[in-house]
Amino acid sequence: MEPKVIVIVGPTCSGKTELAINLASRLNSEVISADSRQVYKYLNIGTAKPTKSQLRKVKHHLIDYLNPNEKFNASRFSITASKIISGLQEEGKSVIVVGGSGLYVKALIDGIIDEVKVDEDYRTELLELRKQHGNEFLYKKLKNVDPTSAGKMLPQNWKRVIRALEVYHLTGKSIGHFHSTQNKTEKFLFKIFGINWDRTKLYENINNRVDLMIADGLVEEVKSILAMGYEKSINALQTVGYKEIISHLGGEISIEKAIELIKRNTRHFAKRQLTWFRKDKRIHWLNLNDLSELDLVAENIIQSLN
Repeated sequence: MEPKVIVIVGPTCSGKTELAINLASRLNSEVISADSRQVYKYLNIGTAKPTKSQLRKVKHHLIDYLNPNEKFNASRFSITASKIISGLQEEGKSVIVVGGSGLYVKALIDGIIDEVKVDEDYRTELLELRKQHGNEFLYKKLKNVDPTSAGKMLPQNWKRVIRALEVYHLTGKSIGHFHSTQNKTEKFLFKIFGINWDRTKLYENINNRVDLMIADGLVEEVKSILAMGYEKSINALQTVGYKEIISHLGGEISIEKAIELIKRNTRHFAKRQLTWFRKDKRIHWLNLNDLSELDLVAENIIQSLN
């Protein structure tokens, strides 16, 4: 078995990037980003990418990896990240995976279904049902045919709900059946750590970060991306921070309203992230009250690896 791969997860604005860089500096490690938006070029401020100085300090992988209109998913992440880990371990380097995209992390550690192909007609039908009736309608539909899988999802995760319905439609079996029977080789030994904050303090962090993003030029960043010719409807821009600013630029809402919505939607997103990660009992949770405690937390992680 190869050396442990450190995985750092947690909600947005919890200090994951700072902790990963702190650890990487101590361990001569490189970092793999498990963030479904930092993978895209040009989405810098709104995704809270590591700064240029941070990227110079520690090498990061899967940041600025694709153009905004290119497709990326958990399966592709798992395959790409696994190759990077193997290469780094062959060089004798330790690896830190960091990010808040729970499905990406799960795909890397536990594998993901690729066997069941896409039924475009049925998917179009489900998308139309969602458009007409909303996420809850699809969720109830899944609950009727596959209550076990539905119990592991949230209605807001409509893409996962649609995929589960699609798998059941094509095979008559639950998506969980394929998860349990897939042949995943345990190539890596993962040690997963989660950063935990008091909820009130976390929300304060979120509000402060949004204010900083606006001050740093988030509106100008969105204008620049659209000016490059990227459609506002692409998946990369259907992201908290970007979609609200796009609505503002389209004259739908004021900048004050956009900021208010970004803060609210980011808080909701953080809550969903925590709900996801809390279900994974393999995660070792580390309490953090202030970013000044990162040195101590990093030291605790290093000691736990021995």
